[in-house]
Amino acid sequence: VQLQASGGGLVQAGGSLRLSCAASGSTRSINAMGWYRQAPGKERELVAVIIGDDSTDYSTSVKGRFAISRHSAENTVFLQMNSLKPEDTAVYYCNAAFTAWGKKFYEYWGQGTQVTVSS
Repeated sequence: VQLQASGGGLVQAGGSLRLSCAASGSTRSINAMGWYRQAPGKERELVAVIIGDDSTDYSTSVKGRFAISRHSAENTVFLQMNSLKPEDTAVYYCNAAFTAWGKKFYEYWGQGTQVTVSS
C-alpha cells in the first residue's frame, strides 16, 4: 500500500487546514486509516483514526477541533483541522493499517506533510 499525503502548510492560529491522504495498491488489505503527528523533540502521536467507514477516535488534544473522514470508493482519508493552535505545529503522517480485536497487525506510512501554525 502506498500513501500520498497533501494539504499541509502555514496558517495563523484559529485558522483551518485540510489534509488528504490517498491510498493505492493493495487497499483491500487495510481497514483503518489515520493521522499521526510529530513535533520537534517529541514522539510521534496519534491524532485521529477511522476504522471502516465511520468508527472514529481522536486524541484528546484535538477532539472537537479536528474531524477525520474517509471516501472509501477513492481510498482517501481527510483530516479537517479547525481552530488550529501553535501547539498543533508538527509533521503530520498518514497511516493505513489492518486492525482486528483491538490489535494492529500491520501498517503503512506515507510521507509527512508539514503543518505550521503561527501565533
